[in-house]
Amino acid sequence: MNNRTGLTILMLMITFTFMVGHASAQGSKAITLTLRQATDLARKQSPEALKARNRLLDQYWQNRTFRADYLPSLTLDATTPDLSSGISSIPKDDGTLGFVRSSNVNSSANLSLSQNIGLTGGSIFVNSGLQRIDVLQDTVSTSYLSTPVSIGIRQPILTFNRLYWSKKIEPLRWEEAKRQFLEDMEQVSIRATNLFFNLLIAQINLEISRKNVANNDTLYKIANGRYNLGKIAENELLQMELSLLNSQTALAQNRLDVQTQAFELRNFMGYKENLSFNLIPPVDVPDYEVDVNIAVAQAKKNRRKVIELDRQLLEAEREVARSRGENGFNANVFATYGLGKSAGDLNDVYTNPEDQQQFRIGVSIPILDWGKSKSQVRMAKANRELVQTTVEQEALSFEQEIYLRAVQFNILNSQLTIAAKSDTIAQKRFAVTKARYLIGKIDITELNIALEEKDVAKRGYFEQLRNYWSSYYNLRKLTLYDFEAKTPIPFREELR
Repeated sequence: MNNRTGLTILMLMITFTFMVGHASAQGSKAITLTLRQATDLARKQSPEALKARNRLLDQYWQNRTFRADYLPSLTLDATTPDLSSGISSIPKDDGTLGFVRSSNVNSSANLSLSQNIGLTGGSIFVNSGLQRIDVLQDTVSTSYLSTPVSIGIRQPILTFNRLYWSKKIEPLRWEEAKRQFLEDMEQVSIRATNLFFNLLIAQINLEISRKNVANNDTLYKIANGRYNLGKIAENELLQMELSLLNSQTALAQNRLDVQTQAFELRNFMGYKENLSFNLIPPVDVPDYEVDVNIAVAQAKKNRRKVIELDRQLLEAEREVARSRGENGFNANVFATYGLGKSAGDLNDVYTNPEDQQQFRIGVSIPILDWGKSKSQVRMAKANRELVQTTVEQEALSFEQEIYLRAVQFNILNSQLTIAAKSDTIAQKRFAVTKARYLIGKIDITELNIALEEKDVAKRGYFEQLRNYWSSYYNLRKLTLYDFEAKTPIPFREELR
């Protein structure tokens, strides 16, 4: 196979790739998107956004569970019936035990209203109950025991108060979850921006390749005519033919890149149908500079990390309190006062009830534990000091990160302006160089250099545009602040 035959086959393969790509594009629905539309759609319907909402919903119900601990709870306990039949031992009048067969049915109901006391860790309660016993012998006898009302308290003393620490930590955890959700949404915008520009740059490369194929085809035809007239050497003609083939190969690859990146963007945004995208380049960028001091201040005020550090400190303090409360002296007080009466008739069971009281103190004192309690307390204190050191370091790194990101964003703004000017100059230079080549003033080498610089400048401009918008959404994520509207990003998610 000679070189000409190989080149012919390659050109046929490229042509076939064009036809397949064109047919595929015609079979899909095309939608036009700006960058802002892409990010808005991603935040509404992308799988990543749905995952963020589910994580928030999980934290929402955890917060509801925590809040329920501080609300009154009403409980009904009932047993009906409880049948017991068999032989059991009972005391006789002379103090000995005897075995008799007995059968009885117990039924009971108890209604309890209780309220936790967050400040002390105890609880108060009000009960009302009724019990019925049916003794099944030759004749059935029935008796009732009523407790119309009983008021009581359970109070631990010098023990770990879970409710107290939950009230300090759980609101922070919920606030942290809300801010995490806002950061997740900004991360969705960052991801959508990157995929948007992946496809946009692929489309730009495709357009560049199309123009290069058209230019190289024209130049090859001109060079072929000059070669036939003996004005250029065969080497220059072959170089022009090679440039044409290379541009056609690049065009085929860029078609594939566009389809691949469109597939990535479509999947991320949650579209199931076959779509193609006409992307509008976001060349109109906000004309402002970020005040570094404002960025740092807003990050400290709004970002999840700040609340997370506060929560970690409180949790370390809680573990110290837990180790002290669970490994030292502790006591529990239980006291009730109520009314009760037993009778053989339901109508009499609530008449003139008698008072009844119960009071109990339980004490637990560690005497010999081989230093276990002291070791656990010291471990908790050591962990608290470690957390404090880590929090201080992370707070410093946090401020440095915000500062650098804000400075970087401001630099990118000026770099974007330079890249736009470079692109304009490179396009003009190529047009002038091409015109000079056509009249024979320069050789093919200088033309190829101008062509390469044109393509590099075009790609460089859109890469800078990508960097700008990616930095824009990154800064929003790090500060949870809208620098255009000059207001913190609000939390508006509705949870059901």
